[in-house]
Amino acid sequence: MLQSPNMATARCLFRPMTEADIPQVYTIDHECFPAESLFRPYSNYARELRNSMAHYIVACIPSERRMRQLEQPWLKKHLLPSPHLHGPNECTQEDLLIGFTGFWIILDEAHIIAIAVTEPFRRQRIGQGLLLSAIEKAARMHARMVTLEVREKNLGAQSMYTKHGFYVAGRRPHYYTDTQEDAVLMTIDNIQGGDCKTRLAAMKAETLHNDSLAYPVVIPDDMWEARA
Repeated sequence: MLQSPNMATARCLFRPMTEADIPQVYTIDHECFPAESLFRPYSNYARELRNSMAHYIVACIPSERRMRQLEQPWLKKHLLPSPHLHGPNECTQEDLLIGFTGFWIILDEAHIIAIAVTEPFRRQRIGQGLLLSAIEKAARMHARMVTLEVREKNLGAQSMYTKHGFYVAGRRPHYYTDTQEDAVLMTIDNIQGGDCKTRLAAMKAETLHNDSLAYPVVIPDDMWEARA
């Protein structure tokens, strides 16, 4: 994305979703998937967070106050005592959510049900950060394989998944009811294997630094002014 001289940049954190995030996740969900959002009834989001098989991660821009806290070395040491991918949960209501992902763990399979980034923040590697976050968390939970579906015409997403080691495992005919498109089923067979771990570790080192995207996120002028 080209950046104009008066555009602002900010840090993008990846952390577990909380109930305080539901209003913003609901908005992003219905923006990105207008015909088939994950959970039509609003109350289902909180119910899903209590589902032991379901796991959700959000991409967010912290408020200026929270950024100042995170940038203070002594405070960061207490808030982030270990080099985990996800940041602290404090002050989540102050965060601007710009994307989310979710997956279900069933036996040794992690099935990614959605990766969504709101339109003003697309093409800034946030989707890639969410994907890597989900795969890493699934690996920590001892999943062996990761699967997902993608629209047959969404060649950009398919290219990103292939780059991360996914391959086409099958198709689901007329899976998407709004367009009758087929779903392409993609999978990684063994995220615990040495070769896969090495490849994903290299991608993570390029894309993520601890709890955040390695690159500053460009914030459109009007959105920055709204948050000021």
